[in-house]
Amino acid sequence: MTFTAKYLRAVAPHAVGLALAVTTTITYAEPTMPETPSDVQAAPADAVKTPSGLASKVLQAGKGETKPAAADTVTVHYSGWTTDGKLFDSSVQRGSPTSFPLNGVIKGWTEGLQLMVEGEKRRFWIPADLAYGENPGGGRPGGLLVFDVELLGIKTAPKPPAVPDDVAAAPESAGKTASGIASRVLTKGSGKANPKATDQVKVHYSGWTTDGKLFDSSVLRDEPIVFPLNQVIPGWTEGVQLMVEGEKRRLWIPAKLAYGDSPPPGAPAGTLVFDVELLEIVK
Repeated sequence: MTFTAKYLRAVAPHAVGLALAVTTTITYAEPTMPETPSDVQAAPADAVKTPSGLASKVLQAGKGETKPAAADTVTVHYSGWTTDGKLFDSSVQRGSPTSFPLNGVIKGWTEGLQLMVEGEKRRFWIPADLAYGENPGGGRPGGLLVFDVELLGIKTAPKPPAVPDDVAAAPESAGKTASGIASRVLTKGSGKANPKATDQVKVHYSGWTTDGKLFDSSVLRDEPIVFPLNQVIPGWTEGVQLMVEGEKRRLWIPAKLAYGDSPPPGAPAGTLVFDVELLEIVK
């Protein structure tokens, strides 16, 4: 079985279900078979260990000066082995470095790559509790995992959008629909037409719970999304139809038009607040 970078992802889908994480693959050098590390069974005495139990040693010093943050996207070459020396995944073997958001992979990677700079190559011994566990199933490797990782590039994540001052409740000046959606225009649009429920729209958005917690943002990913307006939560279907292209609007969506007060695991509960910018009515 081939383990592409999607197997490194943590199981944490975006709560609003509006966006899909995308792994970018870039082709570089010819594929080669990575050599099994001589210390694959256990971290040597000169390895550095963090409080979490992650062990690592630098194989090649980097030339960069900046380390990635958890929200950044990194481009890497990597190979992974179980402690019996079995290679279970390798971008080196495929000849294709991989890019991914650092906070969307296993915990050992999220922590470990923040120790690195561009150009650096480092070996990691990642304990099971920072990887997939002892008996993960689904074809994933269990137990302690060993990775050789070369950090090729860092794409700095956009700064998180500011929490709205009125996130706790819609102000009196907000308009309100018969269904209970409140909204106010933040930036006027240049378009003339409103989208229909059957249209596809391209938007940027950020979403908060009323305590100010950001739970999803295309702005943070720097990736606008396109979706059919009638295939999202009812509050979006109704609210975005109030907008024109170029407009940015804040929506206060009651629980009954979002995910409810007791939603499925991972989905935000109660009234939700969204800043939505309608970039294009795709149709």
